[in-house]
Amino acid sequence: MTTVSTTRQELDYAGSERLTMNMGPQHPSAHGVFRAILQLEGETVVGVDAVIGYLHRCHEKLAETLTYAQYPSIASKTDYVAAMTSEFAYVMAAETIGKIEVPKRAQYLRVITSELQRVASHLLWLGTWCLDMGGALGGGATIFLYCIREREDILDLFESLVGARLLYGFYQVGGVRYDIPDGWATKCRETVDLIDQRINEYQRMLEENPFFLVRTQGVGVISRELAEDVGISGPLLRGSGVAYDLRRATPYSSYEDFEFNIPVETAGDCFARYRVRMVEFRESLRIVRQALDKLPEGPISSRPGLKSVAQTRIPKGETYARIEGARGEVGCYLIADGSAKPYRMKWRGASFSNLAVLPHVIPGHKVADVVAIMGSVDPVFGEVDR
Repeated sequence: MTTVSTTRQELDYAGSERLTMNMGPQHPSAHGVFRAILQLEGETVVGVDAVIGYLHRCHEKLAETLTYAQYPSIASKTDYVAAMTSEFAYVMAAETIGKIEVPKRAQYLRVITSELQRVASHLLWLGTWCLDMGGALGGGATIFLYCIREREDILDLFESLVGARLLYGFYQVGGVRYDIPDGWATKCRETVDLIDQRINEYQRMLEENPFFLVRTQGVGVISRELAEDVGISGPLLRGSGVAYDLRRATPYSSYEDFEFNIPVETAGDCFARYRVRMVEFRESLRIVRQALDKLPEGPISSRPGLKSVAQTRIPKGETYARIEGARGEVGCYLIADGSAKPYRMKWRGASFSNLAVLPHVIPGHKVADVVAIMGSVDPVFGEVDR
């Protein structure tokens, strides 16, 4: 709920009253428990104080108490909207320290699931973002229902593969837990083709809507210089003219085997970030098709089946592993002491770093624009507060 302080704090040179307004921490457009303390002059925001920490769940400390076999299913609960990619960085860190090889088939299965997860995450982002901007779009609720419909098809694929629809524990040190069942690849191709067609429909509905263009073009501009100084990543960084993607810059899990483009926009506004993600939809679907076509035979793990959760032990060492998540760079700094549990673990969530740009871009905009800007950042607060 949005609340406004009625106490007059100060008068500017024009005599207008400056008010303090809390947007959050339970405001629906905050995409979680985020509190933005806005300083207002009329409808114009002149200052922002971003407050986080309402969802702290001790993920990094919890990792020290769980074995390498147990924690991937907990890692899912950081960015719970893209749980597959949350697990990815953790197992990569353990595999790097232990010099554990991952079979080619398992690498391709990781690519397929992480790209499907990117599409599912972007679908939820697009639908909720349009819903945030509300009735002024004319079709905000319509786009939301369409996106949820397509996301359900991807969750059906995950359910038939893992048995779960939101949190998976699919990635394991040395490979993946399950191989694809019979008929799964065919169903996946059908789903990919359907979503590819629907994306064109989304774009026509939005880009021919003058309200959508007014709400997004020229709003929340992040310059290239600001993007690099603050350290944002993912679609936000590429929307500000920086062609940087970890899948291309430092390929992992056989991403070098696939052809795909890195979308870049230079305007740096909400519309540019939207266009980047719309291209990413298609590029992710393109990668999935290639991985299915070239999926090699062989084992799905380089390690034997677990008889005990303490069976996996990683030798002493430390490393930082990172992957390109739906919101940007997701990293895991891991220190192993030779036991079945990490000695220390530090999580680098893309949403946490990306939120740092808000106080730089929100001032000067109207209150209604805060909703559009916040939604274009696409934060998930499970990986902000951890």
